[in-house]
Amino acid sequence: MTDMMRLIEPLIPALRRYARALLRNPTDADDLVQDCLERAVGRWHQRRPDGDARTWLFAIVHNLAVTQLRQRARRGAHLPIEDTAEVSLAVAPTQESGLRHRDLMSALDALPEEQRSVLLLVTVEGLSYAETAEILAIPAGTVMSRLSRARDRMILLMDGTEATAPAKRALLRRVK
Repeated sequence: MTDMMRLIEPLIPALRRYARALLRNPTDADDLVQDCLERAVGRWHQRRPDGDARTWLFAIVHNLAVTQLRQRARRGAHLPIEDTAEVSLAVAPTQESGLRHRDLMSALDALPEEQRSVLLLVTVEGLSYAETAEILAIPAGTVMSRLSRARDRMILLMDGTEATAPAKRALLRRVK
């Protein structure tokens, strides 16, 4: 039990950070991490002893988040107005950093889930391409291409360019 706690406990802040970035709701993210930890403790015996606990836990969080996001998409958005402070509904943010943060979060939300997951795991969590590929159960080349597309799309979205417009690149011409 102490070996399990020694491996899991230092990873909890990173798991919470990743869950919050995926779900955009601190309460849902904490519940997701709790579910992940419950699953990890209950199935610790199923973990490969030679495997990395970090990638295993991130894979659990990712899979649970994908399931939760799919359920949320089927049910639609829910915002309890009673629980929201009136001040946050009535006043738009006035600080430039707040606006940039909002734009960044909107741009992240506009990314497809597979690109957002790769971008968050590699850039925010600092995982290698191989670790990210293992967590998401995809080839490392797919991680690199999704990351490249996610970065390109984030640049377009943050610059205010239309998200649906493809990036204009110089066309190669054949000279005879």
